[in-house]
Amino acid sequence: MSRILHRQMQTPLPVAVGGEGIHLIDADGKRYIDASGGAAVSCLGHGNARVIEAIKQQAEALAFAHTSFFTSKPAEELADRLIADAPAGLSHVYYISGGSEGVETALKLARQYFVEKGQPQRRHFIARRQSYHGNTLGALAVGGNAWRRQQFAPLLIEAHHIAPSYEYRERQDGETPEAYGLRAANELEAKILELGADSVIAFIAEPVVGATIGAATAAPGYFKRIREICDKYGVLLILDEVMCGMGRTGRLHASEWEGIAPDIEVIAKGLGGGYQPIGAVLIGQHIIDAILQGSGFFQHGHTYLGHPIACAAALAVQNVLRDDNLLPNVRAMGEVLSQRLQARFGNHHHVGDIRGRGLFQAIELVQDRADKSTFDPKHKLHARIKREAMARGLMCYPMGGTIDGVHGDHVLLAPPFIITPQDVDAIVERLGDAVDAALKSIGA
Repeated sequence: MSRILHRQMQTPLPVAVGGEGIHLIDADGKRYIDASGGAAVSCLGHGNARVIEAIKQQAEALAFAHTSFFTSKPAEELADRLIADAPAGLSHVYYISGGSEGVETALKLARQYFVEKGQPQRRHFIARRQSYHGNTLGALAVGGNAWRRQQFAPLLIEAHHIAPSYEYRERQDGETPEAYGLRAANELEAKILELGADSVIAFIAEPVVGATIGAATAAPGYFKRIREICDKYGVLLILDEVMCGMGRTGRLHASEWEGIAPDIEVIAKGLGGGYQPIGAVLIGQHIIDAILQGSGFFQHGHTYLGHPIACAAALAVQNVLRDDNLLPNVRAMGEVLSQRLQARFGNHHHVGDIRGRGLFQAIELVQDRADKSTFDPKHKLHARIKREAMARGLMCYPMGGTIDGVHGDHVLLAPPFIITPQDVDAIVERLGDAVDAALKSIGA
Protein backbone atom coordinates (compact mmCIF):
# COMPACT_ATOMS: atom_id res chain seq x y z
CA MET A 1 0.00 0.00 0.00
CA SER A 2 1.43 3.33 -1.08
CA ARG A 3 1.67 6.10 1.53
CA ILE A 4 1.64 8.73 -1.21
CA LEU A 5 -1.47 10.82 -1.82
CA HIS A 6 -1.53 10.05 -5.52
CA ARG A 7 -3.56 12.04 -8.03
CA GLN A 8 -5.72 8.95 -8.57
CA MET A 9 -6.02 7.19 -5.24
CA GLN A 10 -8.02 4.19 -6.45
CA THR A 11 -5.87 3.11 -9.39
CA PRO A 12 -2.41 1.60 -8.81
CA LEU A 13 0.30 3.23 -10.88
CA PRO A 14 3.19 1.51 -12.65
CA VAL A 15 6.57 2.35 -11.14
CA ALA A 16 8.87 4.31 -13.46
CA VAL A 17 12.47 3.15 -13.09
CA GLY A 18 14.20 4.47 -16.18
CA GLY A 19 14.08 6.72 -19.17
CA GLU A 20 15.82 6.54 -22.52
CA GLY A 21 15.22 8.99 -25.36
CA ILE A 22 11.49 9.20 -26.06
CA HIS A 23 10.70 6.24 -23.77
CA LEU A 24 9.94 5.74 -20.10
CA ILE A 25 10.47 2.27 -18.63
CA ASP A 26 8.52 0.72 -15.75
CA ALA A 27 9.61 -1.81 -13.13
CA ASP A 28 8.39 -4.70 -15.29
CA GLY A 29 10.58 -3.54 -18.19
CA LYS A 30 7.69 -2.26 -20.27
CA ARG A 31 8.53 0.74 -22.46
CA TYR A 32 6.16 3.65 -23.06
CA ILE A 33 6.53 6.25 -25.79
CA ASP A 34 6.30 9.57 -23.96
CA ALA A 35 4.13 11.26 -26.57
CA SER A 36 2.95 13.92 -24.14
CA GLY A 37 6.30 14.79 -22.58
CA GLY A 38 4.61 13.96 -19.27
CA ALA A 39 2.64 17.20 -19.32
CA ALA A 40 4.53 18.92 -22.17
CA VAL A 41 7.64 18.88 -19.96
CA SER A 42 10.21 16.45 -21.37
CA CYS A 43 11.27 18.42 -24.42
CA LEU A 44 14.65 16.64 -24.77
CA GLY A 45 13.37 13.22 -23.82
CA HIS A 46 14.96 11.20 -21.04
CA GLY A 47 18.56 10.49 -20.08
CA ASN A 48 20.29 13.35 -21.90
CA ALA A 49 23.96 12.96 -20.95
CA ARG A 50 24.87 16.65 -21.25
CA VAL A 51 22.12 17.76 -18.90
CA ILE A 52 22.89 15.03 -16.40
CA GLU A 53 26.57 15.99 -16.39
CA ALA A 54 25.69 19.67 -15.81
CA ILE A 55 23.59 18.67 -12.80
CA LYS A 56 26.39 16.53 -11.37
CA GLN A 57 29.01 19.25 -11.78
CA GLN A 58 26.83 21.89 -10.17
CA ALA A 59 25.88 19.61 -7.26
CA GLU A 60 29.57 19.01 -6.59
CA ALA A 61 30.34 22.74 -6.69
CA LEU A 62 27.30 24.25 -4.95
CA ALA A 63 23.92 22.72 -4.20
CA PHE A 64 22.10 25.65 -2.60
CA ALA A 65 22.57 29.28 -1.64
CA HIS A 66 19.58 31.33 -0.52
CA THR A 67 18.91 34.27 -2.82
CA SER A 68 18.53 36.74 0.07
CA PHE A 69 22.30 36.30 0.55
CA PHE A 70 23.80 35.27 -2.80
CA THR A 71 23.32 35.00 -6.51
CA SER A 72 25.01 32.17 -8.44
CA LYS A 73 26.84 31.72 -11.71
CA PRO A 74 24.30 29.36 -13.35
CA ALA A 75 21.43 31.66 -12.37
CA GLU A 76 23.15 34.68 -13.90
CA GLU A 77 24.18 32.80 -17.05
CA LEU A 78 20.70 31.39 -17.57
CA ALA A 79 19.13 34.84 -17.13
CA ASP A 80 21.51 36.28 -19.72
CA ARG A 81 20.55 33.55 -22.17
CA LEU A 82 16.81 33.92 -21.55
CA ILE A 83 16.80 37.68 -22.02
CA ALA A 84 19.02 37.51 -25.10
CA ASP A 85 16.39 35.28 -26.73
CA ALA A 86 13.29 36.95 -25.22
CA PRO A 87 10.62 38.99 -27.01
CA ALA A 88 11.36 42.70 -27.34
CA GLY A 89 11.18 44.76 -24.16
CA LEU A 90 11.65 41.92 -21.68
CA SER A 91 14.75 42.68 -19.64
CA HIS A 92 14.80 40.73 -16.36
CA VAL A 93 14.12 37.24 -15.01
CA TYR A 94 12.50 36.07 -11.79
CA TYR A 95 12.97 32.38 -11.07
CA ILE A 96 10.42 30.04 -9.55
CA SER A 97 9.96 26.28 -9.28
CA GLY A 98 7.09 25.80 -11.74
CA GLY A 99 4.20 27.23 -13.70
CA SER A 100 1.69 27.86 -10.91
CA GLU A 101 4.31 29.75 -8.88
CA GLY A 102 5.13 31.68 -12.03
CA VAL A 103 1.56 32.84 -12.57
CA GLU A 104 1.24 33.80 -8.89
CA THR A 105 4.42 35.83 -9.28
CA ALA A 106 3.17 37.53 -12.43
CA LEU A 107 -0.12 38.52 -10.81
CA LYS A 108 1.57 40.03 -7.75
CA LEU A 109 4.19 41.75 -9.87
CA ALA A 110 1.52 43.29 -12.08
CA ARG A 111 -0.39 44.59 -9.06
CA GLN A 112 2.74 46.03 -7.45
CA TYR A 113 3.65 47.76 -10.73
CA PHE A 114 0.50 49.87 -10.57
CA VAL A 115 0.87 50.53 -6.86
CA GLU A 116 4.39 51.83 -7.53
CA LYS A 117 2.99 54.02 -10.34
CA GLY A 118 0.42 55.58 -8.02
CA GLN A 119 -2.58 53.70 -9.48
CA PRO A 120 -3.68 51.51 -6.56
CA GLN A 121 -7.28 51.55 -7.83
CA ARG A 122 -6.33 49.00 -10.48
CA ARG A 123 -7.47 45.66 -9.08
CA HIS A 124 -9.08 43.56 -11.81
CA PHE A 125 -7.61 40.68 -13.79
CA ILE A 126 -9.22 39.49 -17.00
CA ALA A 127 -8.60 36.04 -18.46
CA ARG A 128 -10.44 33.63 -20.72
CA ARG A 129 -12.94 30.85 -20.16
CA GLN A 130 -11.54 27.35 -20.68
CA SER A 131 -8.01 28.46 -19.87
CA TYR A 132 -5.61 26.93 -17.39
CA HIS A 133 -3.03 28.93 -15.45
CA GLY A 134 -2.16 26.70 -12.50
CA ASN A 135 -3.48 25.19 -9.29
CA THR A 136 -2.48 27.69 -6.59
CA LEU A 137 -5.31 29.96 -5.51
CA GLY A 138 -4.34 33.05 -7.50
CA ALA A 139 -3.57 31.05 -10.62
CA LEU A 140 -6.77 29.05 -10.19
CA ALA A 141 -8.75 32.28 -9.84
CA VAL A 142 -7.61 33.72 -13.16
CA GLY A 143 -7.84 30.33 -14.83
CA GLY A 144 -11.04 29.48 -16.63
CA ASN A 145 -11.15 25.73 -16.04
CA ALA A 146 -14.61 25.38 -14.52
CA TRP A 147 -14.08 21.88 -13.09
CA ARG A 148 -10.82 22.77 -11.32
CA ARG A 149 -12.31 26.00 -9.91
CA GLN A 150 -15.65 24.69 -8.71
CA GLN A 151 -15.02 23.39 -5.20
CA PHE A 152 -12.50 26.13 -4.36
CA ALA A 153 -14.59 29.03 -5.69
CA PRO A 154 -15.29 30.59 -2.24
CA LEU A 155 -11.53 30.94 -1.67
CA LEU A 156 -10.65 32.58 -4.98
CA ILE A 157 -9.97 36.24 -5.67
CA GLU A 158 -12.34 37.93 -8.06
CA ALA A 159 -11.38 37.52 -11.71
CA HIS A 160 -13.23 38.13 -14.95
CA HIS A 161 -13.37 35.94 -18.02
CA ILE A 162 -14.08 36.48 -21.70
CA ALA A 163 -14.44 33.90 -24.46
CA PRO A 164 -11.40 31.97 -25.67
CA SER A 165 -10.21 32.01 -29.26
CA TYR A 166 -11.68 28.62 -30.14
CA GLU A 167 -12.50 28.52 -33.83
CA TYR A 168 -13.82 24.98 -34.00
CA ARG A 169 -16.62 25.74 -31.56
CA GLU A 170 -17.15 29.50 -31.76
CA ARG A 171 -16.51 30.77 -35.30
CA GLN A 172 -19.87 31.32 -36.95
CA ASP A 173 -20.94 29.99 -40.34
CA GLY A 174 -19.81 32.40 -43.03
CA GLU A 175 -17.44 34.24 -40.69
CA THR A 176 -13.83 34.43 -41.84
CA PRO A 177 -11.09 33.44 -39.41
CA GLU A 178 -9.90 37.05 -39.37
CA ALA A 179 -13.36 38.42 -38.61
CA TYR A 180 -13.80 35.86 -35.87
CA GLY A 181 -10.42 36.75 -34.36
CA LEU A 182 -11.36 40.42 -34.27
CA ARG A 183 -14.75 39.68 -32.71
CA ALA A 184 -13.25 37.46 -30.05
CA ALA A 185 -10.49 39.96 -29.20
CA ASN A 186 -12.94 42.86 -28.95
CA GLU A 187 -14.56 41.12 -25.99
CA LEU A 188 -11.53 42.28 -24.02
CA GLU A 189 -12.22 45.94 -24.75
CA ALA A 190 -15.88 45.51 -23.81
CA LYS A 191 -14.92 43.90 -20.51
CA ILE A 192 -12.37 46.62 -19.71
CA LEU A 193 -14.97 49.32 -20.30
CA GLU A 194 -17.52 47.39 -18.23
CA LEU A 195 -15.13 47.17 -15.27
CA GLY A 196 -13.74 50.69 -15.67
CA ALA A 197 -10.84 51.60 -17.94
CA ASP A 198 -8.60 52.65 -15.05
CA SER A 199 -9.40 49.65 -12.83
CA VAL A 200 -7.92 46.74 -14.80
CA ILE A 201 -4.44 45.43 -13.99
CA ALA A 202 -3.83 42.84 -16.68
CA PHE A 203 -5.13 40.40 -19.24
CA ILE A 204 -3.62 36.91 -19.06
CA ALA A 205 -3.79 34.31 -21.83
CA GLU A 206 -2.07 31.26 -23.27
CA PRO A 207 -0.90 31.92 -26.86
CA VAL A 208 -1.82 28.30 -27.59
CA VAL A 209 -4.32 26.94 -25.08
CA GLY A 210 -2.96 23.74 -23.57
CA ALA A 211 -4.60 21.32 -21.18
CA THR A 212 -8.15 22.67 -20.99
CA ILE A 213 -9.05 22.93 -24.69
CA GLY A 214 -6.14 21.07 -26.27
CA ALA A 215 -3.69 22.92 -28.53
CA ALA A 216 -6.12 25.63 -29.63
CA THR A 217 -4.24 28.27 -31.61
CA ALA A 218 -5.49 31.84 -31.85
CA ALA A 219 -7.39 33.08 -34.89
CA PRO A 220 -5.39 35.28 -37.30
CA GLY A 221 -4.91 38.79 -35.92
CA TYR A 222 -6.39 37.94 -32.53
CA PHE A 223 -3.34 38.69 -30.42
CA LYS A 224 -2.34 41.79 -32.39
CA ARG A 225 -5.77 43.23 -31.57
CA ILE A 226 -5.37 42.13 -27.93
CA ARG A 227 -2.04 43.96 -27.76
CA GLU A 228 -3.64 47.11 -29.21
CA ILE A 229 -6.43 47.04 -26.63
CA CYS A 230 -4.03 46.55 -23.73
CA ASP A 231 -1.90 49.46 -24.93
CA LYS A 232 -4.95 51.68 -25.40
CA TYR A 233 -6.08 51.28 -21.78
CA GLY A 234 -2.70 50.85 -20.08
CA VAL A 235 -3.46 47.23 -19.21
CA LEU A 236 -0.57 44.79 -18.87
CA LEU A 237 -0.47 41.75 -21.14
CA ILE A 238 0.67 38.58 -19.35
CA LEU A 239 1.34 35.60 -21.60
CA ASP A 240 1.28 32.17 -20.01
CA GLU A 241 3.73 30.10 -22.05
CA VAL A 242 4.23 27.50 -19.34
CA MET A 243 3.04 24.72 -21.64
CA CYS A 244 3.32 26.15 -25.15
CA GLY A 245 6.62 28.03 -24.78
CA MET A 246 10.35 27.27 -24.94
CA GLY A 247 10.26 25.69 -28.38
CA ARG A 248 7.12 23.58 -28.11
CA THR A 249 5.43 25.27 -31.11
CA GLY A 250 8.59 25.38 -33.23
CA ARG A 251 9.73 28.80 -32.07
CA LEU A 252 11.30 29.49 -28.70
CA HIS A 253 8.38 31.72 -27.69
CA ALA A 254 4.87 30.99 -28.92
CA SER A 255 4.19 34.74 -29.12
CA GLU A 256 6.66 34.94 -32.02
CA TRP A 257 4.01 33.39 -34.26
CA GLU A 258 1.65 36.22 -33.32
CA GLY A 259 4.09 39.08 -33.94
CA ILE A 260 3.65 40.58 -30.47
CA ALA A 261 5.56 40.91 -27.21
CA PRO A 262 4.03 40.71 -23.71
CA ASP A 263 4.73 42.88 -20.67
CA ILE A 264 5.23 39.75 -18.57
CA GLU A 265 5.75 36.17 -19.73
CA VAL A 266 5.67 32.99 -17.66
CA ILE A 267 7.70 29.97 -18.75
CA ALA A 268 8.38 26.62 -17.08
CA LYS A 269 7.98 23.00 -18.30
CA GLY A 270 10.26 23.07 -21.36
CA LEU A 271 12.70 25.45 -19.67
CA GLY A 272 14.24 22.63 -17.62
CA GLY A 273 12.82 19.74 -19.61
CA GLY A 274 11.92 17.86 -16.42
CA TYR A 275 15.53 17.44 -15.32
CA GLN A 276 14.94 19.87 -12.45
CA PRO A 277 11.83 21.78 -11.26
CA ILE A 278 12.24 25.32 -12.58
CA GLY A 279 10.25 28.13 -14.15
CA ALA A 280 10.82 31.80 -14.82
CA VAL A 281 8.93 35.05 -15.18
CA LEU A 282 10.29 37.33 -17.89
CA ILE A 283 9.66 40.98 -17.06
CA GLY A 284 9.46 44.16 -19.12
CA GLN A 285 11.94 46.95 -18.45
CA HIS A 286 9.13 49.43 -17.76
CA ILE A 287 7.96 47.26 -14.86
CA ILE A 288 11.47 47.05 -13.44
CA ASP A 289 11.85 50.84 -13.78
CA ALA A 290 8.64 51.48 -11.86
CA ILE A 291 9.82 49.33 -8.95
CA LEU A 292 13.31 50.86 -8.95
CA GLN A 293 11.84 54.35 -8.88
CA GLY A 294 9.44 53.35 -6.11
CA SER A 295 10.02 50.96 -3.23
CA GLY A 296 13.10 49.40 -4.78
CA PHE A 297 12.12 45.77 -4.14
CA PHE A 298 9.56 43.21 -5.24
CA GLN A 299 7.48 42.11 -2.25
CA HIS A 300 7.53 38.40 -3.01
CA GLY A 301 9.75 35.33 -2.71
CA HIS A 302 10.13 31.57 -2.44
CA THR A 303 12.81 29.53 -0.73
CA TYR A 304 14.02 27.63 -3.77
CA LEU A 305 13.93 30.39 -6.38
CA GLY A 306 17.08 30.56 -8.47
CA HIS A 307 18.24 27.16 -7.20
CA PRO A 308 21.77 26.68 -8.61
CA ILE A 309 21.30 23.06 -9.68
CA ALA A 310 17.95 23.82 -11.31
CA CYS A 311 19.46 26.78 -13.16
CA ALA A 312 22.44 24.70 -14.29
CA ALA A 313 20.09 22.02 -15.61
CA ALA A 314 17.91 24.56 -17.44
CA LEU A 315 20.95 26.23 -18.99
CA ALA A 316 22.15 22.85 -20.23
CA VAL A 317 18.70 22.11 -21.69
CA GLN A 318 18.74 25.42 -23.54
CA ASN A 319 22.28 24.77 -24.79
CA VAL A 320 21.26 21.37 -26.16
CA LEU A 321 18.20 22.92 -27.77
CA ARG A 322 20.45 25.40 -29.58
CA ASP A 323 23.52 23.23 -30.28
CA ASP A 324 21.50 20.32 -31.65
CA ASN A 325 19.38 22.68 -33.77
CA LEU A 326 16.15 21.20 -32.41
CA LEU A 327 13.70 23.98 -33.25
CA PRO A 328 13.81 23.19 -36.99
CA ASN A 329 13.13 19.56 -36.07
CA VAL A 330 10.11 20.63 -34.00
CA ARG A 331 8.73 22.45 -37.02
CA ALA A 332 9.52 19.61 -39.43
CA MET A 333 8.19 16.85 -37.17
CA GLY A 334 5.19 19.04 -36.40
CA GLU A 335 4.33 18.94 -40.09
CA VAL A 336 4.79 15.17 -40.14
CA LEU A 337 2.63 14.78 -37.03
CA SER A 338 -0.11 16.92 -38.55
CA GLN A 339 -0.05 14.89 -41.76
CA ARG A 340 -0.15 11.57 -39.92
CA LEU A 341 -3.01 12.71 -37.68
CA GLN A 342 -4.96 13.88 -40.72
CA ALA A 343 -4.36 10.57 -42.45
CA ARG A 344 -5.48 8.54 -39.42
CA PHE A 345 -8.28 10.74 -38.05
CA GLY A 346 -9.22 13.15 -40.83
CA ASN A 347 -12.22 11.06 -41.86
CA HIS A 348 -12.84 9.46 -38.48
CA HIS A 349 -16.52 9.68 -37.59
CA HIS A 350 -15.73 10.58 -33.97
CA VAL A 351 -12.89 13.09 -34.45
CA GLY A 352 -14.21 16.57 -35.09
CA ASP A 353 -11.05 18.64 -35.12
CA ILE A 354 -7.30 18.20 -35.45
CA ARG A 355 -5.35 21.26 -34.38
CA GLY A 356 -2.17 22.69 -32.95
CA ARG A 357 1.25 23.98 -33.88
CA GLY A 358 4.67 22.34 -33.93
CA LEU A 359 4.87 19.42 -31.50
CA PHE A 360 1.80 20.62 -29.64
CA GLN A 361 -1.25 19.09 -31.29
CA ALA A 362 -4.59 17.60 -30.33
CA ILE A 363 -7.65 15.81 -31.58
CA GLU A 364 -11.15 16.63 -30.31
CA LEU A 365 -13.60 13.74 -29.97
CA VAL A 366 -17.26 14.13 -30.95
CA GLN A 367 -20.27 11.84 -31.05
CA ASP A 368 -21.18 13.16 -34.48
CA ARG A 369 -18.99 15.26 -36.81
CA ALA A 370 -21.99 16.86 -38.48
CA ASP A 371 -23.41 18.60 -35.41
CA LYS A 372 -20.24 18.48 -33.22
CA SER A 373 -22.23 16.85 -30.42
CA THR A 374 -20.19 15.38 -27.57
CA PHE A 375 -20.26 12.05 -25.80
CA ASP A 376 -22.08 11.79 -22.49
CA PRO A 377 -19.61 12.83 -19.76
CA LYS A 378 -20.57 9.74 -17.77
CA HIS A 379 -18.52 7.64 -20.19
CA LYS A 380 -15.31 9.50 -19.28
CA LEU A 381 -14.06 8.82 -22.78
CA HIS A 382 -10.81 10.70 -22.18
CA ALA A 383 -9.93 8.44 -19.24
CA ARG A 384 -10.70 5.33 -21.29
CA ILE A 385 -8.40 6.55 -24.05
CA LYS A 386 -5.60 7.10 -21.54
CA ARG A 387 -5.95 3.57 -20.17
CA GLU A 388 -6.01 2.02 -23.63
CA ALA A 389 -2.99 4.07 -24.69
CA MET A 390 -0.97 3.06 -21.62
CA ALA A 391 -1.84 -0.58 -22.28
CA ARG A 392 -0.29 -0.12 -25.73
CA GLY A 393 2.84 1.56 -24.42
CA LEU A 394 1.83 5.12 -25.23
CA MET A 395 1.65 8.14 -22.95
CA CYS A 396 -0.73 10.85 -24.19
CA TYR A 397 -2.64 13.62 -22.42
CA PRO A 398 -6.43 13.15 -22.69
CA MET A 399 -8.77 15.57 -20.89
CA GLY A 400 -12.52 15.97 -20.46
CA GLY A 401 -14.69 19.05 -20.13
CA THR A 402 -13.20 20.57 -23.28
CA ILE A 403 -16.14 22.85 -24.02
CA ASP A 404 -17.40 24.01 -20.64
CA GLY A 405 -15.67 21.97 -17.94
CA VAL A 406 -18.22 19.16 -18.26
CA HIS A 407 -18.79 18.27 -21.91
CA GLY A 408 -16.27 17.29 -24.54
CA ASP A 409 -13.11 15.20 -24.76
CA HIS A 410 -9.75 15.77 -26.40
CA VAL A 411 -6.31 14.18 -26.54
CA LEU A 412 -3.20 16.37 -26.40
CA LEU A 413 0.15 15.32 -27.84
CA ALA A 414 3.44 17.00 -26.90
CA PRO A 415 6.28 14.59 -27.72
CA PRO A 416 9.99 15.31 -27.20
CA PHE A 417 11.73 17.54 -29.73
CA ILE A 418 14.05 14.68 -30.73
CA ILE A 419 11.41 12.50 -32.39
CA THR A 420 11.79 11.06 -35.89
CA PRO A 421 9.20 10.31 -38.59
CA GLN A 422 9.27 6.67 -37.50
CA ASP A 423 8.49 7.72 -33.94
CA VAL A 424 5.55 9.80 -35.19
CA ASP A 425 4.21 6.78 -37.08
CA ALA A 426 4.32 4.68 -33.92
CA ILE A 427 2.64 7.40 -31.85
CA VAL A 428 -0.25 7.87 -34.27
CA GLU A 429 -0.73 4.13 -34.82
CA ARG A 430 -0.94 3.42 -31.09
CA LEU A 431 -3.18 6.44 -30.49
CA GLY A 432 -5.52 5.37 -33.26
CA ASP A 433 -5.83 1.90 -31.79
CA ALA A 434 -6.41 3.33 -28.30
CA VAL A 435 -9.12 5.72 -29.49
CA ASP A 436 -10.95 2.97 -31.40
CA ALA A 437 -10.75 0.60 -28.43
CA ALA A 438 -12.09 3.25 -26.05
CA LEU A 439 -14.95 4.08 -28.40
CA LYS A 440 -15.80 0.40 -28.77
CA SER A 441 -15.94 0.06 -24.98
CA ILE A 442 -18.83 2.54 -24.85
CA GLY A 443 -20.60 1.10 -27.87
CA ALA A 444 -19.65 3.89 -30.28
